[in-house]
Amino acid sequence: MYKDLINQRKGDFNSAFERARSEVASIRTGRAHSSLVEDIQVDYMGSRVKIKELATITAPEPRSLMIQPWDKTAIPFIEKGIRDSAHGLSPVADNVGIRINLPPLSEERRKEFIRLLHNKVEEARIKTRQIREDVIKKVQAEVRAKTAREDDMRKAKEELQKIMDDANKKFDELIKKKEQELML
Repeated sequence: MYKDLINQRKGDFNSAFERARSEVASIRTGRAHSSLVEDIQVDYMGSRVKIKELATITAPEPRSLMIQPWDKTAIPFIEKGIRDSAHGLSPVADNVGIRINLPPLSEERRKEFIRLLHNKVEEARIKTRQIREDVIKKVQAEVRAKTAREDDMRKAKEELQKIMDDANKKFDELIKKKEQELML
């Protein structure tokens, strides 16, 4: 019975990690990459749309991005969305698209990004702990209702701990990799 509960929530553990991974990917490193701007929302034709849905994003050089919208009338909207974002980028628009030149990161800015990295990963760890506690509460309720045994409770905790250990290992690897990118 507890295995069904755990299997139902395994997807939640994975989605917590995937969300953390995508948030960490958007943290700027010394090199330009499309994930830096692709999820920025812009107001276009009366709705909020991600840049990746409006344009092609390329990194022609290590420290620059080129955004080429399919509809050239979207250029001012994309430029405004990038300026208003929390990334602190300065886009330059022309008749072809938008170019973003990334200045080198200062030591202070790198440390700030590392703090942000740790905060994002800690939020994901908290989410996985909440999922684990939710499963444990449900198994405890089944034990109290006599639909599950005490032994099931122990096995559920052991299996959940293995899942948590794996998740924490993935989070640690994610942090290590991103910190290396930030310190280059």
